[in-house]
Amino acid sequence: MKQSFEVGGVRLAQPFRIRRLGHFGYNVTDPVSALRFYRDLLGMKVSDPLDFGPRLKEEDRERVGHSKGYFMRHGTEHHAFVLFPKKVMDVLNPHYKSCPENTSNQITWQVGSLREVLDGHQWFEETGRKVLRAGRDIPGSNWHFYPPDPDGHVNELFYGIEQIGWSGHSKPRVLHSTRYEKPPALPHHSEEQEVNRALEQGVEVEQGYRHVEALPETHDVDGILLARPFKVVKMGPVRLFVNDVEKALAFYRDDLGLRVTETIEYQGHACVFLRANTDHHVIALYPKALREALGMSPHTTTFSFGFQLANYAQLKQALGFLREQGVQLKTLPPELFPGMGPSVMALDPDGHAIQLYHAMEQIGWEGRPSPASQRQAFDQDQWPETWEGESDSYGGEVFLGPWN
Repeated sequence: MKQSFEVGGVRLAQPFRIRRLGHFGYNVTDPVSALRFYRDLLGMKVSDPLDFGPRLKEEDRERVGHSKGYFMRHGTEHHAFVLFPKKVMDVLNPHYKSCPENTSNQITWQVGSLREVLDGHQWFEETGRKVLRAGRDIPGSNWHFYPPDPDGHVNELFYGIEQIGWSGHSKPRVLHSTRYEKPPALPHHSEEQEVNRALEQGVEVEQGYRHVEALPETHDVDGILLARPFKVVKMGPVRLFVNDVEKALAFYRDDLGLRVTETIEYQGHACVFLRANTDHHVIALYPKALREALGMSPHTTTFSFGFQLANYAQLKQALGFLREQGVQLKTLPPELFPGMGPSVMALDPDGHAIQLYHAMEQIGWEGRPSPASQRQAFDQDQWPETWEGESDSYGGEVFLGPWN
C-alpha cells in the first residue's frame, strides 16, 4: 500500500500540501544596479536591507565588494523577492559556489501550518532526501526547511511569513534577537504573543525599516497615481533549465507534491508544467539543451521568473515605460508558455529574464487544462488594443490591499 499522511484531517501523499509559490530571489553580481531595476523600474519595495559584511572574514570583505542584500515586496508579505550579492553568497554558502549556474537564491513554497513544516522536514530526513538547513530566518520570521532539487536549485518550504501593515514598517531588529537553527518543539507560542511581549518591553514599532518611494507619482493607473504606469500584483511562475527533466520532475512532483498540468514538445524536447493551486503552472521545467537555442543567458539555469501585472492595459503600458528606461526586452514563441496570454521578457542587469504578463489560465476540479486549439492566438508583433475576456479572466489569487 502506498504511504499516505494525515494533513489537517486530509490524507495526502506528502505530509504537507504546497498552497502556492511564496517568494523567489537572485544572487546578482551587481546588487546596486539590480536594486535600481527591481525597485525603481519594477516597483518592488525594500522591506529590509541586510548587510552580510559582519559575517565575512576580514580578508574577504574587500574582495567581494558590495555586501548588502535586499528583501523586497509587492504587497503585504515581508518579502516576495530578494536580491543577494553573489560573491558574498559564494563565500558564505558552499552550496551556491558548487552550483555556479544556479543564480536563483531560493524557490519558496508556502505550506499550511507549522506542523506541516516540521512533519515535512522529518519525512525528508527519514527517507534520505537532502535538506540543507531548517529553522526560522530573520528578517521575515518564517519557519522553514530547505531541500535542493537534483540540479542544486535551493527550494524552501515555509509557513508564517511576517506581514507589513499600513504604516509600511517591518519588524524592529530587536524582535530578531532569537534565532532558530532547527524546527521548534510543538506547540509553539503564537506570533501575536511574540509581538505582545515586545510591546510590553517598550519596543517601538516605528523602529523597523520603512521603504520610501523615490520617484514622483505621475502616472494615472486605473484611477490611482503611481510612480510607474503599472502595478505588480503577483510573483511567479518560475522557469528552470535542468539537466534531466525526468529527475527534476520526480523531485517537484513526488517529493514536493506539485501536480503536472501539461507537457509539450518543443524542437524535439519535452517541457513540463506543474501547478500548486489553480494557476496553470507555478513552475516549468525545460531541458538545458534549449537554453542556447532560445538565446537565453548562459550564466544561469533560471530561464525566467514571472511578475504578473494587474491587467492587459498595464502590461502594454509597462512595455513602453521600460523601453524608455533603456531596458532590453525579449520576446519568445508563445507555445513555450501554455496557459499564459501575452508576455514579454525584461532583462535585468545580470541578464536574468523577468517575464511580464497579465493572465494565467485557471485549472478546475477536473485538473485538465484547456485544449491548445481553444486558446487565444497571439502575434508577438501585433498586440491587440484589448484582450478578449475569457471564463477565467481575473481568476486565481487576488491581490489584497491598495496598490501602493
